[in-house]
Amino acid sequence: MNNLALLLPEIFVVILGFGILTVDFFIPKNKRWVLPYFAILALAAILIFTLVFLWGKTDELYGGILRIDGYSLFFKSTFLILGGVLIASSVEYVNKHLSNPGEYYSILIFTVLAMMLMSSSGELLTAYIALETLSFGLYVLVAFDRYNIKSNEAGTKYIILGALSSAILLFGISQIYGLLGTTQFSEMADILSSTSTINPGLLIGFLFLIAGLGFKVAAVPFHMWAPDVYEGAPTPITAHLAVGSKAAAFALIIRFFVSGLMPLMIDLQIILVIMAALTMTLGNLMALVQSNIKRLLAYSSIGHAGYLILGLSALISINQNGDFNLAFISKTNLVINGIILHTIAYGISNLTAFLCISIIYKKVGQENIKDLAGLSKRSPFLSMVFASSLFSLAGLPIFAGFVSKFYLFTAATVQGLIWLVAIAIFTSLISLYYYLKVLKYIYIEKSENNNQINLSAISIGLLSVLFIAMIFVGIYPAPLMDAIQHATYALTMLN
Repeated sequence: MNNLALLLPEIFVVILGFGILTVDFFIPKNKRWVLPYFAILALAAILIFTLVFLWGKTDELYGGILRIDGYSLFFKSTFLILGGVLIASSVEYVNKHLSNPGEYYSILIFTVLAMMLMSSSGELLTAYIALETLSFGLYVLVAFDRYNIKSNEAGTKYIILGALSSAILLFGISQIYGLLGTTQFSEMADILSSTSTINPGLLIGFLFLIAGLGFKVAAVPFHMWAPDVYEGAPTPITAHLAVGSKAAAFALIIRFFVSGLMPLMIDLQIILVIMAALTMTLGNLMALVQSNIKRLLAYSSIGHAGYLILGLSALISINQNGDFNLAFISKTNLVINGIILHTIAYGISNLTAFLCISIIYKKVGQENIKDLAGLSKRSPFLSMVFASSLFSLAGLPIFAGFVSKFYLFTAATVQGLIWLVAIAIFTSLISLYYYLKVLKYIYIEKSENNNQINLSAISIGLLSVLFIAMIFVGIYPAPLMDAIQHATYALTMLN
């Protein structure tokens, strides 16, 4: 098959992005309300095409720089769905604050393109370019509300710290290339497998790489940007930072670890274990003292990044003897399944929470936790969905977060990381406390303002879909797990 044909989903996304931007310049202002709905329909069409066209196809493009397989197909589909949800959740914000919505929607679409390329990357420089494309889009989106001081401050901090992390990441890549002579994942794995002793300079290169990627997922000690940026960014973009960028980063990290870094992973395990413990603990402890709901969820997101790094640590522990057999593959799949499942469950729950916050901010005009007082009387449906998202993030039964945490923690326990799992369970209990603190204001505390909050049709529709998704995954995760297992199998059997 022609290599270019396998990139048709990405090409269609590029055409859509430029199309939205172009149409925005020519249609009257009173007609621009159609742009987001057209974009959502177009992304849905690209999703269907991607599933039909790429199903069952496996190939390497341009000498292995991009990989087309079941793993990339799963994440491409996920990111296309996420793009549609983010656009839909942005409609009311854009209509209220922006005069040129096409610019906003087109940049958002280009970030979807970057995430799709990250999931397919089989080479470090390609991954770096895709990651920076995502970052540049997010830099602009974070600071998009140029008349908002907090948005400007958040954008400035994000750009400065993001540029620093990119420099660190690129230095790590150059160090690896200088010592190994390649940046392709498969070739790196072959060289590392045939080397009995690891060059200290190579370890330093991988440490720089981990540091750069740690910034992108807001892992401790590279998390300092997250609370301020999450608070200052427009709420739909905060959701993108917390869900989209994290999911894309972990899609890349998993492929890199399995395809390129597996022979060296045992040497890096202690670093990831420490990072996981610190990220889980600090993220959840700092959330306890927050008064702003977006900052609270920022630290909550940091804590969840720690749970995913816990999964990476478990992935390392299965290869201590360097064995590669059916048992090894089975254990690998178990851990990767847990990481991906928690990424999806966390994404659904966090998207729901941020959508609720966006609606509340539009109606109340405040983001402090105390301003949520009496919300249950003003909007019972909104309060119920918001409470469900927090319960899911905490990992309570019947919600998606419970299934994903149970699966992930079980996989880590099987690999002997019992003490790290104990920390994860303890920090989950801490998270339940501060989530309940939020719900106390919503359901118990009284407010002087008892005016009803009326929800738009698109808000009700989005909240309903996300709520059903949280419950469905929590009660019957089998269809999602089948898709995840198919993706995982495609990844591990090719490496």
